Amino acid sequence: MTVQRVAGGHPLIVKNIAWHGEDATADFARALASHPAIGRALIELQGDLGAGKTTFVRHLLKSLGVEGRIKSPTYAVVEPYTLPDAGQNGGMNIWHFDFYRFNDPREWEEAGFRDIFAATGLKLVEWPEKAGAHLPQPDLLLRLEVLPDETRAVTLTAHTPTGAELLA
Repeated sequence: MTVQRVAGGHPLIVKNIAWHGEDATADFARALASHPAIGRALIELQGDLGAGKTTFVRHLLKSLGVEGRIKSPTYAVVEPYTLPDAGQNGGMNIWHFDFYRFNDPREWEEAGFRDIFAATGLKLVEWPEKAGAHLPQPDLLLRLEVLPDETRAVTLTAHTPTGAELLA
């Protein structure tokens, strides 16, 4: 793990891990879901098609208590969830975005997402680069890469104190 200082003086933390199969992905999602900071985080997921972004999100949402089918927002662009008022994460608002189909970053603004990103809750964003500079800085960035043996090499970058808390 390396620690650098970025604007504002908070640490930029980079950590490299590997997911050797879907069980490892689920284990990481459960660990992340256990942090109280998850309810106020913006998490970006980057990686090629098939890297495991949506699979990770499904495991995370299940770990947080989302019940029922968890759909990919590839066509809808966003899937919202609200946890009931029970347990550690009770009452949490969650939004799962997929900007893969954006052709122009201005589509983010035109879709009216500014209010959602200003609201309290967990935001999970696949293909954030398609929204350009419109997105706020993420608390945590997960960059996934599929290795020849199907292992996922995951680079975790905490850009904020909330992101650092999630990696603790």
